[in-house]
Amino acid sequence: MRIETAAEHASTLLAERSSRRSFIGRLGLGVVALSGGSVVAAALKPERAEAYHICGHTYTTASCPHPFNPRSRVDKYGYPLHPKHGYPVDDRGQIYTKRSQKRSRMCEDVVRRRYSSVNKPKQGGGWSRCCGGRIRTIYDCCAYTKRRINGDAAVTGYCYRGKKVFCIGYRDLNTRC
Repeated sequence: MRIETAAEHASTLLAERSSRRSFIGRLGLGVVALSGGSVVAAALKPERAEAYHICGHTYTTASCPHPFNPRSRVDKYGYPLHPKHGYPVDDRGQIYTKRSQKRSRMCEDVVRRRYSSVNKPKQGGGWSRCCGGRIRTIYDCCAYTKRRINGDAAVTGYCYRGKKVFCIGYRDLNTRC
């Protein structure tokens, strides 16, 4: 009876801290490790990917311009936040305390100013991941553009109405995962 209880407890703990997608990913990594060796498996880890620059994003689109680039943390309106502490910052990365400080939305304002070839940038759709025990939402900065901020061909991502992804930003929620 004790073995059954212990096995049930272990499987419950595993299910609570992992998703089906992460389980399948770990299973696939194990298969690759068995067939191709540990060198191949290590190369496939997201932390080792060349484009892995923020938790929750393992693809090649770079972050939007931000005072703490590449950690492009924003609030729900797209204004910059300190990546670690979450307090509002101005365009130079200083704590935002006065209205006289300049504070611009990263996608709609900063991208529009710095990249004249990018038309009508707007913070668009996104997706969520678990990062550091909290939900993180990754946002696409969508625009009428043929190239992403890093020079690669633009992709549709979570954009619509003919817009494509130019860069990304993220928002950390105070929701446990």
